[in-house]
Amino acid sequence: MNFLSFFSSSFLLAGFTGFVLTFVLVLAALQFFPKLKLMDRPERYGLTRAAIPYYGGVTMFIVFLICVFLFIPLTKPFIGVLTALILIVGMSFADDRWMLPAKFRLVGQVLAALVVVVSGVGIRSLTSPFGGVVLLDQIQFSFFGSEILLLGAIFTILWIVFVVNSMNFFDGVPGLLSGVSCLAFFVLCLLSLRAGQVIDQTQLIYMSAILAGVTGAFLIFDFPTPKILMGDTGSMFLGFLLAVSAIFSGGKVATVLIVLGFPLLDALWSIMRRVLSGQSPFKGDLNHLHHKLLRSGYNERQVVFIMYSVSAFFGGLTLFLTSFQKMIAVGAIVFAMILLSILLFFRRRRASA
Repeated sequence: MNFLSFFSSSFLLAGFTGFVLTFVLVLAALQFFPKLKLMDRPERYGLTRAAIPYYGGVTMFIVFLICVFLFIPLTKPFIGVLTALILIVGMSFADDRWMLPAKFRLVGQVLAALVVVVSGVGIRSLTSPFGGVVLLDQIQFSFFGSEILLLGAIFTILWIVFVVNSMNFFDGVPGLLSGVSCLAFFVLCLLSLRAGQVIDQTQLIYMSAILAGVTGAFLIFDFPTPKILMGDTGSMFLGFLLAVSAIFSGGKVATVLIVLGFPLLDALWSIMRRVLSGQSPFKGDLNHLHHKLLRSGYNERQVVFIMYSVSAFFGGLTLFLTSFQKMIAVGAIVFAMILLSILLFFRRRRASA
């Protein structure tokens, strides 16, 4: 299988179907969400603009389910992923409606991650940048007929919870999460199409192709100035599927770390900053990287283009890098993040002088 097979196969049809269905369903949502009072509440955040349709993540979720049943064979691991996804989306929708406590959301995310682990999806080993792999099979036990690797299960749960919350933090500017997610799923799709894969990648190729189409269509309406917002339902839907895509049908964690380097590092720093200041790590604030870019004088469109450029550049590199080179790329992202933070600091100082 190679890159060109995507453009001459049913994978392309799956992505196109996801795009068209999302486009049509969002158009319908723009008509019916106001009548159903599924609108955002700008006054909650001190905004004076008119309310716009919210809960756009529901449209992406519905389209994804339709496409799954049309294109993807339902194996036990994939059924487990869908079950966990339904839990994540249901909890997130309730949070959008009634603002659930952070601890309740965290418990729901952990339970969803546990469902993924029990279904047989998880991180079984870590690739060493110096060659070879580190196996996580030292402690094993059976649970509901599934073989569970304790260390692998712990890594998997931490990974899923971290990415889900990182993407939720990242959804602070319209078009930011949908655009970067579209790039990430497209890169995962191309990477899975490469020849010589040891594990069958068919389900992952279909899933990432569908999600690239879904997020690409949603971006048309989400790009500044947005006509609809995805809400926590959408951000956690995308975060969960990005996390699972990285560990489904073989590990691609390094790829996701590189493509989503800036938002993941920003989330890690935000969690550390909040914990050190005695706050809840899940308490939202306006000190994320995209907020700093806005305060530095960039408008929303400029901010999303900056993030798109970074993700596209590093995402393109992952298609040609070895494991060791990917570790170097991760280091380069950390350096770029620090450099950008310093530049923004001095830019704000000059602006306030």
